[in-house]
Amino acid sequence: MAGGAQLSVTDMRRSTRHPVDFSVIAEHLQHGDMKLQISNISAHGFMVSRVEGVDRGDRMIIRLPSVGRIEAYCIWTTEDRAGFQFERIIRLDSFESMISEMQPNPALRRRS
Repeated sequence: MAGGAQLSVTDMRRSTRHPVDFSVIAEHLQHGDMKLQISNISAHGFMVSRVEGVDRGDRMIIRLPSVGRIEAYCIWTTEDRAGFQFERIIRLDSFESMISEMQPNPALRRRS
């Protein structure tokens, strides 16, 4: 994608991140379906580990519990990790429900 992603949501790097270990199948524009392992997630984006073939600016569509299909853009990459920003912010009620499904161990959940 020439020039990188043009995002409508500002970078919210200070958002609370929730640690998870959750597999998803992402629809990548050039590579087709890819398996991603989400390591942490916030209402604004997520980080994946053990990823190859993803470049900054790449667009993907993933399916999350309680949220459904959502588009995300790669904001940064390292050797084996990548950070994505959602094209829209996830509503609080959907986010809390999603975290409950992605983080079945209550000890991992942050206290409100």
